[in-house]
Amino acid sequence: MNILFLGATETVTGSKFLVEHNNTRLLVDCGLYQGYKWLRERNWQTPDFDIQSIDGILLTHAHLDHSGYIPRLYKLGYRGPVFCHPATQDLCSILLPDAGHIQEEDARFYARHRLSKHKHPEPLYDGETAEQSLELFQPIEFREECQVGDLYFHLQGAGHILGAGSAIITADGKRVGFSGDVGRPDDVVMYPPEPLPPLDLLMLESTYGDRRHPDLDVRSELNRVVNEAVSRGGVLLIPSFAVGRAQMIQHLLVSAMEAGEIPKLPVFLDSPMAIDASHIYQRYPELHRLTEAQCREMGQMVTYTRDVEESKALEQITYPHIIIAGSGMATGGRILHHMKRLLPNHRTTVLFVGFQAGGTRGARMVAGASSVKIHGDYIPCRAQVEKLDGLSAHGDYEDLTRWLLNSKLEKGTRIQLVHGEPDAADCMRLHLNDHTPFKVKVAQYRQILRL
Repeated sequence: MNILFLGATETVTGSKFLVEHNNTRLLVDCGLYQGYKWLRERNWQTPDFDIQSIDGILLTHAHLDHSGYIPRLYKLGYRGPVFCHPATQDLCSILLPDAGHIQEEDARFYARHRLSKHKHPEPLYDGETAEQSLELFQPIEFREECQVGDLYFHLQGAGHILGAGSAIITADGKRVGFSGDVGRPDDVVMYPPEPLPPLDLLMLESTYGDRRHPDLDVRSELNRVVNEAVSRGGVLLIPSFAVGRAQMIQHLLVSAMEAGEIPKLPVFLDSPMAIDASHIYQRYPELHRLTEAQCREMGQMVTYTRDVEESKALEQITYPHIIIAGSGMATGGRILHHMKRLLPNHRTTVLFVGFQAGGTRGARMVAGASSVKIHGDYIPCRAQVEKLDGLSAHGDYEDLTRWLLNSKLEKGTRIQLVHGEPDAADCMRLHLNDHTPFKVKVAQYRQILRL
């Protein structure tokens, strides 16, 4: 069995791993690169494999850095199956077309304002192509044994978001695992990840390989940010990933308002994708901790602004309120329009509630940038910028260490670290080599590993 590392090496995004055995080729994850421009340009490059030779794609979960390249492969001619959990299929049915539509809108905007170096800027793929690619999806349940050619595989629950799983692949008595994004044992919404079976090799995420989640009361800290934003008399903007994070934020805000810990402010979920994702969470109560009553309260106390005109109408509100909108790293979506309008106002608060990849607007704002470029213009940032790390859906290095030690991995199991910035991955390598019996290395881009 050979494994070719085509993404999520020395960076968090662009997850792609090609597993080859005899004449069978299975692509584990098919994600977009995000962040630095030099990374995003890889999305436009010719794939490092023959598309027609791929027998299938296996998705660990729905986030775009794991699934968002599928429409691009479809556009280039891929017509094989895409295997994933049913909840992942449902989430991709909103995430992928939305990504296509955003790329179309951005291309039209840059063409209209002549902001691109290309005379006729084109999207990587459009919404229609993304819709068509969904026909390839074949749902599989957790622990359902499947086969493609000479490879056998299944998914097992990894926490993180709805439908997220670790992929376990077997061939000729060898077993390889791909952790995907691994959730936290004490996540507010999701159940903890399942222990791993014995493996010969594990590709393990290292997003939080160099830091721990703060030991704080996340709800109290969120309440502090809300109350301070209200005291300034301004708007609280929360850039949020549509899947997982938006649902968690809604739950925490509604619970705090019900308990009288923060004022009963108007809360707007200004993201059609996050609105649809919230409804999908209600379809799978067995996969998360929220009760039916809690899901219902979220729908009653949060205003969903699906239409563009409803989103624009938020400009007319002069009293304190909260807007949750995509994207989580402020790389696109409606949050940019709100930021363009509100960042110059010192009464505004911007709260980032997740990891900010290098090169993104979110990372620059958290680092203290005095201005950010939005739609070709540099917008002064006079807003109060806050970051709340405790809401991350990723386990930190200690969470993952305990997960590994509580699994059935044997002494000497080989681990390749992926999905991490260089410093994070190397710190985690050192930690795991010092505190576990496993053999740990950091994966390299385009590395070929033979098992």
